[in-house]
Amino acid sequence: MFENINVSWGGIWQAFASYMTELSQNPFRLISLILDLVIVGYLIYKFVIYAKKSRAWQLLKGIVLILIIVAVSEILQLKILNFFLTFFMPYGVIALIVIFQPELRRMLEQLGTNKITKYFGFDKDLATKTKEDIYKIVIAATELAKTKTGGLIVVERDIQINDIADTGVRIGSEVSPQLIVNLFTPNTPLHDGAVIISNNKITAAACILPLADDKDIAKELGTRHRAGLGISKESDAIAIIISEETGKISVAKEGTLIVDVKEDSLKTILIKHIVTKRFGDEKLKRIEKVKSQIKRLDK
Repeated sequence: MFENINVSWGGIWQAFASYMTELSQNPFRLISLILDLVIVGYLIYKFVIYAKKSRAWQLLKGIVLILIIVAVSEILQLKILNFFLTFFMPYGVIALIVIFQPELRRMLEQLGTNKITKYFGFDKDLATKTKEDIYKIVIAATELAKTKTGGLIVVERDIQINDIADTGVRIGSEVSPQLIVNLFTPNTPLHDGAVIISNNKITAAACILPLADDKDIAKELGTRHRAGLGISKESDAIAIIISEETGKISVAKEGTLIVDVKEDSLKTILIKHIVTKRFGDEKLKRIEKVKSQIKRLDK
C-alpha cells in the first residue's frame, strides 16, 4: 500500500532522461524549453515577491519545510511518516486556498494588470498630472488635519476597486483639494465614508471599505484606520486616514499602517509608491528634462 502512495523518484528520473534524449534529437525543442523555464521562473519570482508582502510568507516557508521532510522520508524509507504527509497534503492545499483567498486574489490581480502602455511611453502627460494630483491630495489631507476633520482618501493603483466605488456615490470630478475638504465637512450628506480617487479623478465618495480584523491593531485606532488598512490588504490601493480625535495623518499601504505622517513624508510616500512605481525614475527624469527645455525655448 505504501509503495503505491510514495512518489516514484526513479520514474521521475526516467521521464527526465527521456525528455533530454528527445531534446537532443530535436534542437527546436530547446526554444520551447527555454520559454518554459522563463515563464515558470517569472511566475515563481512574482509569487515570492507578493508572498513576502503578506502573511502567507511564513506559511510558505512551512510548506517548503514539509516538502523537504517528505523528500527525506522517501529517501530514508520512513514509510509511515511519508504516508501521512502525502495523504493529508491535498487537504492542506484546499485549506490554504480557503484561508489565504484574499492574498491569492490580490496576487492574481497584480499578475493580470495591463501595464503595456507604460513601457511604450504613452503616459508622459499622465505622469505629470498624477504628480500634481498627489500634491492636491496632500494639501487636502493637511487642511483636514489642521481642523481635526476626519477623512479617508483611497488612491487606486493597478488593481481596480470599482466594486468599492459602487458602494458610494459616483462623482467623476477632477481632483481638487477644496472639493475633497468639502466632502468630509461634518453634517454634509457625503462626509461619512471614503473618497475614492482613480484614473486621476475623484471617482466616488461615501464609499464603504472592508474592515481589517487584525488583533494586533492598536485599540485606540478607530473604524477609519481599520477601513484604510482593510482596503490596503484587499488591493494595492493606498489609503490616507485623518483622525478627527488627534488630527494626525496615517497611511495604509500593502497591509501596513504608518501612523503620524507629516506633510513632507506624505508627499514622499505617495510619489514613491504611485508615480515612481508606475512610471519609473528614468521616465520621470526624461519628462522633467523635456519640460525644462520647453520652458527655455518659451523664454
